Amino acid sequence: MHSVLEPALGCAVGALGKTTGAAGVTLHRSPDTGRARLDDRAFDFSSSVPSGVRLEMLTDATALELDVVLSVVLLPGMPAAGSVFDLVVDGELREPVVATGQSPVYLDPVTGSLQARPARPCTVRFPVGDRPRERRVEIWLPVAPACTLADVRVPEGASLRPAPASGPLWVHYGSSVSQCADAERPTATWPAAVARSAGRSLLNLGLGGQCQLDPFMARAVRDLPASAISLELGINVLNADSMRERAFVPALHGFLDTIRDGHPHTPVLVVTPLFCPAAEQRPGPTLVGPDGRVRAADRPAELALGALTLTRIRELLGRAVEQRRRDGDDRLRLLDGTTLFGPDDVDDLPDGLHPNAAGYARMAERFLPLSFGEDGALR
Repeated sequence: MHSVLEPALGCAVGALGKTTGAAGVTLHRSPDTGRARLDDRAFDFSSSVPSGVRLEMLTDATALELDVVLSVVLLPGMPAAGSVFDLVVDGELREPVVATGQSPVYLDPVTGSLQARPARPCTVRFPVGDRPRERRVEIWLPVAPACTLADVRVPEGASLRPAPASGPLWVHYGSSVSQCADAERPTATWPAAVARSAGRSLLNLGLGGQCQLDPFMARAVRDLPASAISLELGINVLNADSMRERAFVPALHGFLDTIRDGHPHTPVLVVTPLFCPAAEQRPGPTLVGPDGRVRAADRPAELALGALTLTRIRELLGRAVEQRRRDGDDRLRLLDGTTLFGPDDVDDLPDGLHPNAAGYARMAERFLPLSFGEDGALR
């Protein structure tokens, strides 16, 4: 086997930036300049989780090997599960490939601080075919751990080059319920499942905890050659209690204004928050209780003015979209997130905030006709 790391990086799809360190190359789902200016460790971690990131290549290799460092955030005493990769060969989804070698990063549930153990690279092997011939090969990286590529190898004499795009570019921005860390496999996140069914090339900017209407993310979306854009908004603003109504409304309009600067006629779909029992009528911040379920923090009544509940966020998102449509933006649409995951789906909401694998599968089934169906908002 010989190294083809640099050519393989040229085949990476679904990332906006990268960093190079002693352990290797980390592909990021955020632009390098904006991330550096923010200088936030939690954002850096979410950005380096490669949900939707894959290598799309044309190669005559019969097998590929990836040396990777997989950094998994765990609570003290929690064991690390395996990290799942997906292999697609000439459009055929193969059995998932599981890597067990992981580097734990322990989260202090009280202080929120992170303590990393020394990085441990592991090798993941992908059998492609019995004999050398050129095939279209996709390797989808995991959706929960941060991932650093230390090396990519193919058999001696084999080569690879970037494959053509799998379809028109769909850019989706959102929170952890778009990152989908609890999906069974990388191609089973609801955005990935929808993209594969609709024949779209996905760029998933679902960043766990970090969907905060950051202006640099709006500029990134503005500058992409997107044929369709969707924005799952609101839940992280409540989770972090990062905005009140006075700041949220202009931040929302500013985000949309920036996107429209580069995409005046591209269909844009705003998705309101999914159902979250703890926050429907109570403002954030949200905390994780001893039972592992999300709850809204107690706060004095005098701090209630302008605080955002999910019910109010949905109202404000609906009002903003309606206003902009009246102003002439008929390519902007609204989707109530509770039609994707609502009160009747709570059995698949184990922590009170994030759907499980069955919930994400149901979301994909519901989102597909509403977005890319015959009368879908993103057609």
